[in-house]
Amino acid sequence: MLDFKKIIQTERVILRPIEKNDFDLMKELTKDSEMWYHFTADLSNEETLRNWIGTAVIEQSQQKSLPFTIVDYKTNNIIGTTRISSLSKKNCRVEIGWTWIAKEYQGTGINSHVKNLLFEYLFTETETLRIEFKTDILNIPARKGMEKVGLVKEGVLRSHTLMTNNRRRDTLYYSILKNEWLKK
Repeated sequence: MLDFKKIIQTERVILRPIEKNDFDLMKELTKDSEMWYHFTADLSNEETLRNWIGTAVIEQSQQKSLPFTIVDYKTNNIIGTTRISSLSKKNCRVEIGWTWIAKEYQGTGINSHVKNLLFEYLFTETETLRIEFKTDILNIPARKGMEKVGLVKEGVLRSHTLMTNNRRRDTLYYSILKNEWLKK
């Protein structure tokens, strides 16, 4: 069972539950519309960002997902978000996604660090046996990042998701199983 008030902290980051008042700081980080080409929502639009955060807060209160705000431990600045969702208690399965990292932190290893923290939490403190991920097949940086943390490419769902620019994306699925993670 997930702890919906969970805070995970290391010397690099703090993962804490997202809050509505994160909006003002997040809107400064999400202004570049180019950042959202491979994302399912254009968070450079303030109303879209506000709704995206609001939905995350509601899902957390309903225990449907565990959305985190990612905070730089040293500066205490918000640097992104990630979410555990698509919870299936019966199947011991979750999805990690809805992740974005501020431009200045991209390529610094923060995303891999965060993913590994979530793996540690899910595989050691919950009954999770499978973690799923999905991305736009065209999102090469996301694909490389997923493969870097040991995810297995599973397959493509063609014309799966409508993107913000009215393009239909082919969605590439990845996963990691608890027994695979334990071998790392």
